[in-house]
Amino acid sequence: MKQPKRNNHWRILAVDDSQSTLEIIDRNLSAADYTVLTANCVTDAITTLERTDVDLVVTDIRMPRISGLDLVRHVRQNHKRAQILVITGYPNVDGAVTALKDGALDYIRKPFTEEELLQAVQRAIDRLCVDRAASGGTPLVHKTGLIGNSRPIERLLTQIDRASKTSATALISGESGTGKELVARAIHYNSPRSAAPFVAVNCGAIPHDLLESELFGHVRGAFTGATEARAGFFLTAEGGTIFLDEIGETSPAMQVKLLRVLQDKEVRMVGASRARTVDIRIIAATNRDLSQLVATGRFREDLFFRLNVLEIRVPPLRERADDISELVAHFVDKFSQELDCPAPHLSDHVLGAFRRYTWPGNVRELENLVQRLVVMADADGVDVADLPAQMRYSLGDAGPDLTRTLAEAEASYIKAVLQSVNGNKTQAAKVLGIDRKTLRAKLEPAKPS
Repeated sequence: MKQPKRNNHWRILAVDDSQSTLEIIDRNLSAADYTVLTANCVTDAITTLERTDVDLVVTDIRMPRISGLDLVRHVRQNHKRAQILVITGYPNVDGAVTALKDGALDYIRKPFTEEELLQAVQRAIDRLCVDRAASGGTPLVHKTGLIGNSRPIERLLTQIDRASKTSATALISGESGTGKELVARAIHYNSPRSAAPFVAVNCGAIPHDLLESELFGHVRGAFTGATEARAGFFLTAEGGTIFLDEIGETSPAMQVKLLRVLQDKEVRMVGASRARTVDIRIIAATNRDLSQLVATGRFREDLFFRLNVLEIRVPPLRERADDISELVAHFVDKFSQELDCPAPHLSDHVLGAFRRYTWPGNVRELENLVQRLVVMADADGVDVADLPAQMRYSLGDAGPDLTRTLAEAEASYIKAVLQSVNGNKTQAAKVLGIDRKTLRAKLEPAKPS
């Protein structure tokens, strides 16, 4: 019997009296980063289950002395948190049907392809995540607050760890809704500055004529209405970190002032005669391509280089589909507790739809959708029919409609995003990466020419 090769998140026990089948399962699942244990008989499998927590049992049905069906019953009675996937090598699937009745989740037939095996295992893991959340289990949540175990998340965690060990300026890039502020907070709270303030500023949400005063503060009498002095965000963040979100939305004049802060480590309050030295770390974020803005003259090249000392890219959800089931489990648990209602049962078809959808709004869109499903779910649980229209339409094999105009495609997309957030225009604007004013303009009917 073989021991696991590494301490990975999901442990899978493969049971088969055929050594060649075990080798195929081990090779394919290990390549997909699962931790694999193997046993060539039911007796050895039961011994392993008594010594090791196993998440999924993949077992052949027909084996000498003790059958796989007996193992299915044993697992269901004694290891209820594990899922079971059975393998049948016979044209007659009666044994597999019996296994399903006895508690197995799914079955596959020999000879199976690598893709068939991985898809069946992934369905089992998806179901495992959601069921454990519904029964009070805890998804994999890193100390950073990020959820997931995919390779893109592992790379991101490595970048966060390295960035946390220095006070160098960092630039976080990523699509709207990917969690850029969460990454910035993770860097700060795992750094030597963690005891000092973390101040987040959405540069795109503050009018240009007010941003300078908000960032740098002002002295009394600096302008009409300045009846008292006020420290800005930079001074508030003294000793800690200031997070400048949507840095690409700043005006050319503000970009000059930010460059001076980065160069001189000083800020001058509006109306003040002298600058003040500050000890802060600057982390900026953008959902736009700053290098493209530099090329078109809309962002200062020298500021871009000053900000881009440490470059961190947050992957979109479509690049980390392996994390979707754990994210869903986390949000189901979160909202069912917040709303004091039972966690709904999400069908396997729904979990499959989540994996195939492209998630233009990323994790924020997923979170909003799960909240909606928790609120609206009935006693029968959630199935594909309960999903938003744009998600149901995306499940077909048809490609995009290339007969529509760009304006029609944009209007359809905006409508779909609004539906996914229950008509909340503020949330929709965040998903779309635009401000509420721009969204309102796009929703207005076109004027006749």
